[in-house]
Amino acid sequence: MSIDISQISQAEFAQFQTLIYKIAGISLSDGKQVLLVGRLGRRLRHYGLSSYGAYYKLVSSGQNAEELQLMVDLLTTNETYFFREARHFDFLTQTILPQHPASRPFDIWSAASSTGEEPYTLAMILADTLGLKGSWTVTGSDISKTVLAVAERGQYWLDRTRGLPPEYLRKYCHRGTGEDEGSFEIAQELRRRTRFLQVNLNGTLPPLGKFHVIFLRNVMIYFDADTKRKVVERLVRQLHPGGYLLIGHSESLSGITDCVKPVKPTIYQLS
Repeated sequence: MSIDISQISQAEFAQFQTLIYKIAGISLSDGKQVLLVGRLGRRLRHYGLSSYGAYYKLVSSGQNAEELQLMVDLLTTNETYFFREARHFDFLTQTILPQHPASRPFDIWSAASSTGEEPYTLAMILADTLGLKGSWTVTGSDISKTVLAVAERGQYWLDRTRGLPPEYLRKYCHRGTGEDEGSFEIAQELRRRTRFLQVNLNGTLPPLGKFHVIFLRNVMIYFDADTKRKVVERLVRQLHPGGYLLIGHSESLSGITDCVKPVKPTIYQLS
């Protein structure tokens, strides 16, 4: 189905560009008009509005916080899947975890967790490496309440097993039966170790504690240089000494910060 971007004027689109940047630090390029019209069009129809300008007035008026949050959810939801960019997980299992003293707790943060596949991937790895009786936790956060609700539920359709090793599917997931047939659920043992929080990386962070590893993948591509610097500065302060920051394969911290040193492409360590 083609999307008609003539429904939105350049001035209206510019209003949404400014609004989402102010809230989430996301820079919507002019080429994202198709995305915006495709994702927000049904909200106009829901309210019987005739223009995107009218919808902008609705969400920016300060009178409908729920709809504003929904708009943010719709414009910030991105694709994810289990074991995405697998070399990061290889580095975690082959380098980071063997260096960590077995007697000490291990805490990891997926800072743009979306619907939960990344933090649950991390939980499976930690369970497999450190054991279910080991002292470890996974924190997942996102700006979108909608995706966090999916993550907290921990239930996915079987077609979402892309990238998930069969042995992990058997050990750490339970296939649905009855009305849940065709789905699978993350094991309770992993879900008890995994917490999800709504966090806007573009603002003051809530008390989160310190982490040995932070995954910040495939989110900075939507930030301009100034926002990247501020976000990375906030996250680096949450690392333990010697902790690691991992970013997406198409991202770089070159010219952004000197607080962390490159270890491998897209893998940095607190200096």
